[in-house]
Amino acid sequence: MHHLPVIVLMTDFGLTDPFIGQMKGVILSLAPAAQIIDLTHAISPQNIAQGAFQLGKSIYFFPDGTIFVAVVDPEVGTSRKAIAIKTDRYTFLAPDNGLLTSVLQGDNIRHCVHITKEHYMLRTQSSTFHGRDVFSPAAAHLATGVSPLELGHEIEPSACAKISLPSCTASDNGKAWNGHIISIDHFGNLVTSLDSKSIDFSREWFVKTAGCPPLPISVTYGEVAEQQLLAYVGSSGMIEIAVRNGNAAKLLGLRDGEPVWMSET
Repeated sequence: MHHLPVIVLMTDFGLTDPFIGQMKGVILSLAPAAQIIDLTHAISPQNIAQGAFQLGKSIYFFPDGTIFVAVVDPEVGTSRKAIAIKTDRYTFLAPDNGLLTSVLQGDNIRHCVHITKEHYMLRTQSSTFHGRDVFSPAAAHLATGVSPLELGHEIEPSACAKISLPSCTASDNGKAWNGHIISIDHFGNLVTSLDSKSIDFSREWFVKTAGCPPLPISVTYGEVAEQQLLAYVGSSGMIEIAVRNGNAAKLLGLRDGEPVWMSET
């Protein structure tokens, strides 16, 4: 039995308003058998860097052929392009604003298309909701077998917007690392840009941020007492700060973008 590709949605729209439901309605009207998965709709409003990071960390958990619709679009309705990128394994639809930076940095791009064909959009379009009127119908058409090349005309991937992804930098001859808080998850855990892949864990490190005592890196929450702060390597591979059975963001009063650093003392 043939199954349509999975369509994955990621936005900063939240779940209070009907926006996500309308996007799904458009997709299912055109591709009734589509399988739709919500990656997240809790990207901080207009936070393109956070969206690019979360998308890049999530892609490879999905089957080949998956179609990703990513919409964090503070310039909706302007001259920014709507693009489709086809790689060896996946297809991505998004505004051309850096949201697909992690995809564009890959070396397996087969096609990059500026979406312009009205036939693959809703007949009536809002200037402020391309997630519903442009990207959702395009994704549905792709799921039913339309080639990305039919959506518009090819452009060079190098012409697409890229941004600086969250990163950490070494200082003090490698004895310290500097980063920032990328996002705050549902539990109030602070996800930082300190990447465990960059760090030599044969040495003892302490994570620090405003209002927080130096925290040694734990393996899991159970290593500290209830309501105590800890630092650990999260499931994304990034260093996180949490409170066991509590909310670190509320306790420390911190937000996205706040500095965080790590040192040997």
